[in-house]
Amino acid sequence: MSRAYNFSAGPAALPEPVLRQVRDELLEWRDERASVMEVSHRGKAFIECAAEAERDLRELMGIPDDYHVLFLQGGATTLSALLALNLARADQTADFVLTGHWGEKALENMKPSLQVNVAASAKAGGYTGLPARDGWQLTPGAAFLHYTPNETIHGVEFHDIPEAGGVPLVADVSSNFLSAPVDVSRFGVLYGGAQKNLGPSGLAIAIVRKDLLGRHGRTLPPIFELGNQAKNDSMFNTPPTFAWYVLGLVLKWVRAEGGAAAMGERNRRKAANLYGAIDGSGGFYRNPVEPAARSWMNVPFFLPDEAREKAFLKEADAAGLLALKGHRAVGGIRASIYNAMPEAGVQALVDFMADFARRNG
Repeated sequence: MSRAYNFSAGPAALPEPVLRQVRDELLEWRDERASVMEVSHRGKAFIECAAEAERDLRELMGIPDDYHVLFLQGGATTLSALLALNLARADQTADFVLTGHWGEKALENMKPSLQVNVAASAKAGGYTGLPARDGWQLTPGAAFLHYTPNETIHGVEFHDIPEAGGVPLVADVSSNFLSAPVDVSRFGVLYGGAQKNLGPSGLAIAIVRKDLLGRHGRTLPPIFELGNQAKNDSMFNTPPTFAWYVLGLVLKWVRAEGGAAAMGERNRRKAANLYGAIDGSGGFYRNPVEPAARSWMNVPFFLPDEAREKAFLKEADAAGLLALKGHRAVGGIRASIYNAMPEAGVQALVDFMADFARRNG
């Protein structure tokens, strides 16, 4: 068997050392004489595993003590709906800054539960940049301001933390969790699915400032009340134990690789290499995103015509470069270069791009 370089946007590539450890432990985990998928989440072994993962995440991200770390089910989409119920009254307004598909999705899921205000949107420009900060129409006293720091489909990313006008800042960081250091204290909530940078699908994480829970004044089903998950160490109901276990291994891999700072430097180099290949192709490859807003995680690009894009994808797959087809909403090519994508993988793609352009330009 020969593993290829996987550029999938999600579920995405996992670090190979983590996959090998999972393989080696799959039948018998620790001293349990059973798989981690078979042991009780109430048992001592898994409780220790879960607590260790939380400690590692807190250390790697510098999460302050006044934040809950919740490990939940349903992905970022479900979690966005739950956050709307838990962070605001029904008559309160939440502000939204839209820079792509996933910001729109969060708005759709939160809209039935509160009042919404689109404070800024880059949709008119085809989501190829960020809306100018001086044009944001923020609501005084809003329940929160929501944005998506990295948009996987359009390849647009904030490279700083926007000011929220004194209200809690809520961010869907599914696609850039631990991709670089971040000041958690600037946020009310950081949340996202694990399946891009932290582990397999099935697990979602919410880092929530403690004072924001329990103020919504709603009567919620107990399972929708995030405070119940906080009180029960994310085990109010049976959690996705296998995904939680794998996430714990990924966190140990990140720490062994040098932590968030090292990830950030590596990701910067990978992105610079790939964008350099696009910009230096003499127009054969084209990335439509404004340079200041280009994503380090998801790099969409286009060839001169659809026929050559189809040939590119076919030949790339044969060359061991997988899952490069662009999202159906925009087409083209997309390379997702999350933490687990090694620099050698990006270099292999860059080399292939140069050869393909030479033969097909």
